[in-house]
Order: sequence, then C-alpha cells, then structure tokens
Amino acid sequence: MKVLVTGGSGYIGSHTALLLLEAGHEVVVVDNLSNSSKESINRVAELTGKEPSFHQVDLLDEAALAQVFAEHNIDAVIHFAGLKAVGESSIIPLAYYHNNVAGSISLLRAMEAAGVRTIIFSSSATVYGDGNSIPYVEKMEIGATNPYGRTKEMVEDILNDLGTADSSWRIALLRYFNPVGAHPSGRIGEDPLGIPNNLVPFIAQVAVGRREKLMVFGGDYETPDGTAQRDYIHVMDLAAGHLAALDYVNDKAGVYRWNLGSGVGTSVLEMLHAFERAVGHDLPYEITGRRAGDLPAFWADASSALADLGWSTTKTVDQMCEDHWRWQHNNPNGYQEG
Repeated sequence: MKVLVTGGSGYIGSHTALLLLEAGHEVVVVDNLSNSSKESINRVAELTGKEPSFHQVDLLDEAALAQVFAEHNIDAVIHFAGLKAVGESSIIPLAYYHNNVAGSISLLRAMEAAGVRTIIFSSSATVYGDGNSIPYVEKMEIGATNPYGRTKEMVEDILNDLGTADSSWRIALLRYFNPVGAHPSGRIGEDPLGIPNNLVPFIAQVAVGRREKLMVFGGDYETPDGTAQRDYIHVMDLAAGHLAALDYVNDKAGVYRWNLGSGVGTSVLEMLHAFERAVGHDLPYEITGRRAGDLPAFWADASSALADLGWSTTKTVDQMCEDHWRWQHNNPNGYQEG
C-alpha cells in the first residue's frame, strides 16, 4: 500500500513512517517543516534501508497538495499535520483554526479529487474536555476546553459528516493520550522547538543540562502523591496503533473511533523518578502552584482498541524513559546536530 503521511517529519509521524516502511508499505511524506526537521526522514531511511518520498508542502497550498496526489498513486492517508501546543492555542487561536481545520479541509478536498477515501486521523484525548469521569470511553460526549482540542473536535465532526454523506469513506479517529519515548536505536525522537510544552521532553532537557530544573505544577491534587496523573504511551506503541487502524479500515467503510492509551494513570513525580532511574541520578525539581486548566487526572479506557484492532500497549514507563533518555543523550540538541 502507498500511504501519504502528513506531518511525517514530526515526532509521531516519523515513527509511524518507520513502521510503515518496515511493514512493506511505500511512504510519501508531506510536511511544511514548521515544527520538524527533514533529518528525521533521513534517519528513518537510514534505519529501514528504504527512502520515503518527501515533499515540503503546506496543506493549505491546495495546488501543491494536488500535485503530490497527481505524482503518486496514494491508497491511504495518515494525517498528523497540525499545530499542537495547548497553551499556545489559547494565545493564537486563529492560527490553530486556520492551520488545523482549514488544512484538514484542504487535505480532504485533495483526497476526494484523487479518489482516495481512506484516512487515519490523529485526534487527541483533549476532545473529552473536563466534564467526563475517568477513564475516558469513546462513547462519551466530547467537549474540548481549549482551541487546540476544539480543532481536533471540529475535524472529527467534519470526518463524521463526510463518512455519513458518502459511505465509501473509511475513516479512523484515533484519540491518543500522552506520547513519550523514542525509537530504541536513539536515532529518532521528540525534538520540540523552544521550551517543551510536555513533561517528559522537559525532564529530558533538564537531564541533559539544557534546563535548570523541572517545575511541577501542583502538588496538592487528590492523587496518591499530590501531582497530576496522565496516561503515557510509548511512541512506538502509538505508531503501531496507526498501522493496526489502517489494516482494520482498509476494507471496512465507515467512521471508527479508538482511544490509544495504556489505561493507567502515572503521576508527574512517578514519571520524574522513572526518568531518574534511566539517567542514573536525581534530577532537580520544584513544586509550584497549579497551572490553569490542568485536570487532576485522566487516562484511557482502551478496551475497544484491544477488541477491534488486537492492539494494546507493550512498553512500561521505565522503557519509555530509557528510550527517551537514549535519544536525548545521543542528541542533546535534537536534530540540529544531524
């Protein structure tokens, strides 16, 4: 199968492209490189011995996108491309709606014109909002509370409407939780621009000496150690979930939703201590006030993914941290050294 991966130079996209190539698929990557590096694709080629076709194209450039579809006989799309920082989305919401929603519409128009009807969409647990009980289950009402989450919710709505209007579409909406870790080779991993927005990349930069200490936002939640709990998932498990979803919908029309998570809540301090075990020494941190909008705890009910796709997580928190540290230690400045 020839699979177009949008945002394929990014963190999750590059790991998924690698697994697609290892599984025998052909991969075409589209990425505008606004928050990623083409070096990740060079390393995917190095690790797999196979060269993905790469196009530096923005999804909002409909003419360039149409040309990609004209050049390649695409069978399916895995759609990662999008701005993804929750806090930033509240500061520049128009950029998020324009890029994430309009970009997705542009992609779907190009797919429709090219006769491609299979898409795996990178959604998020943020669509569940703050009104649902845990664990989160796919049948719950959704209601995101920030612009980033609302862009994911809007694209889900668009895809659902598209699948309802045209029964030939095969659509998977993957709501995943907190991706961490890296390829076990240490050659590809997460390389955020600027100050990391997520916990583990920040811890990794503290460990490698790029940040002074970890700020823990909130130590008085009603959780076992007082710090917020999240559902962490190894990026390789997450990538495998995309391949499983692609296999499932390839011959099944309709719209499907699956949570991709471990089903276990891990606290900030538990994750910090796991990373310390990977590094081999303590790391400096300071507990400060809660951050506005943070929830005390949430995690997935991923039983539907297990039942339908035969998919579940395989990596432990310690393995996540060991792989993430191997990547960061070997690449202290990310892909800039590539």
